[in-house]
Amino acid sequence: MVRIGIVGCNYGRLVQLPAFRLDPRCVVVALAGRDRARTAELARDANVALSFDRWEDLVEHQMIDAIAIATVPSLQPTIAVRALEVGKPVFAEKPMAADLVGATQMTRAAEATGLTTMLDFNFCEVLNWKKAKELLDDGAIGRLRHVEVNWNVENYATRMRLKNWKALSAEGGGALGNFVSHCFHYLEWFCGPIVKLSARLSGLPDDPAMETNAAVGLAFRSGAVGNIAMSCASYLGSGHRLEFYGEEGTLTLVNETADYMRGFKLNFGRRPATGLSPIVLIDDVDLGFPSDGRIAPVSRMATAFIDAVERRSPTSIAFANGLRVQTLLEAARRANDLGHWLDIEPVNTEQR
Repeated sequence: MVRIGIVGCNYGRLVQLPAFRLDPRCVVVALAGRDRARTAELARDANVALSFDRWEDLVEHQMIDAIAIATVPSLQPTIAVRALEVGKPVFAEKPMAADLVGATQMTRAAEATGLTTMLDFNFCEVLNWKKAKELLDDGAIGRLRHVEVNWNVENYATRMRLKNWKALSAEGGGALGNFVSHCFHYLEWFCGPIVKLSARLSGLPDDPAMETNAAVGLAFRSGAVGNIAMSCASYLGSGHRLEFYGEEGTLTLVNETADYMRGFKLNFGRRPATGLSPIVLIDDVDLGFPSDGRIAPVSRMATAFIDAVERRSPTSIAFANGLRVQTLLEAARRANDLGHWLDIEPVNTEQR
């Protein structure tokens, strides 16, 4: 039995906790938050045995075998590195850090210890996305020509004008860190390595410090090209849409709902079809959590994490993968500042 301790009382409690509980090989035994009384109350309500107001006490506790982190990006490197130092595998959130320095520290610690790590890039565990990946890999639309991502939502931080990490680029968030980090990960998962990019980042007209918009141009090693248009300041926005155009067909993933994970519709057409046809999949796990569409895909990541912990092996989304995303985020910021396209170099393992 793998005993899990979770650092973070919001996403960690609301999503990671029920996701890990779906795997009978693990048990969540501890929760850590900043407020002692509130954390103790939340732990009692969730039937979690231990509570802490210092993450250090949770990480170093003898009854805990692995750590799940759901904190602000700037704090994750310190927690993750310490957990790895004391011999505990780590499941962390994206973006993995507020900057490339923190992401590199986490990756070096993981490589030095050889312990299992995972980053919660959870779109790839949505069933319709997994089916889309299968179709693309099988050549269902032929050679990829280009891919378009349009993601228009209004998140809570923007609506309420909250100056938290999700709104501020300097803290690892903003439209780029909070949202486009997902895009960079899933586009390389779908389409292969990005070799060149351009970017234009902006904020609210009356508050430019709140980064709400990102327009990113992409070139892939395969020869395909792509675009990302993302705004988290889109009241009644059109949602999240991916369009893959190949030489022999087209595939789309479209979610017009306000739920980030649930609601994607998969459509596919191949020559000589005159229209797209839906592919319908039912996620039985998701049916058990009507209030939160994030739990089902994260539960599949939690299971993969426990699998790797038991085998003492790496995962498919380890810290090295997060470092790659952080490298792309840094490149996008440089491209925005410089005003031109940048070539993207492969990750240099000697610099980790």
